[in-house]
Amino acid sequence: MRITITRAGERHGEVYFSSAYGEGKGQWLGSSLVPGQEYEAELELPELFIKWVDLVPAPGKPPAISMKPGKNVLTGTLEDIEEDGTAYMRLGESLIMFECLGEPMAIGGTVELTAGIIRIYPAAY
Repeated sequence: MRITITRAGERHGEVYFSSAYGEGKGQWLGSSLVPGQEYEAELELPELFIKWVDLVPAPGKPPAISMKPGKNVLTGTLEDIEEDGTAYMRLGESLIMFECLGEPMAIGGTVELTAGIIRIYPAAY
């Protein structure tokens, strides 16, 4: 996903970023960065999410990244959930992997995922 670092956060490595899908906050895990510069990045969600609590259906909503106090909200298409709980959400051209548990959910629908932490890595393409 192409992002622009808008400014540094309060903690070491914490950054605010913007993308074609909105704005978020995360932890930069690459080499030094320059605010205002554009990067091709991969997003990682290290938390364990609970279906129907952190991950909820959002029919009709477009792909998006937004912030609410202390959290990031990612909206995209739920591509797959494997038996071990590994799940994949498509946000535009990017596929974001995360771990979840709970009751079954329909694959292929739009979902909203509320995450406390987004780890951001420079893409190694």
